[in-house]
Amino acid sequence: MPGSSTPGRVPDLATLDTATLGALARDAMSELASRGDESAFAELLTMSGHAGVALGEAARGLAARGSWSQVADLTGTTRQAAWARWRG
Repeated sequence: MPGSSTPGRVPDLATLDTATLGALARDAMSELASRGDESAFAELLTMSGHAGVALGEAARGLAARGSWSQVADLTGTTRQAAWARWRG
């Protein structure tokens, strides 16, 4: 895995490419879901809330560097709906 030189060691997330970082996040969520215990469920709830906040930050950042139309295209909605949802 890029950015990880020691097996079992957590990689420096800033060094990972976007696809690898996304796969790592999805794998972590899948692992938590498969555990079926209270603490794993609580972690997933925390991650869900964090994902919502992060989506808003990412949408605003993308719009600032491009346009709300880009956000709308990626989310399959209108520019107006994207702006209304994530304008902050």
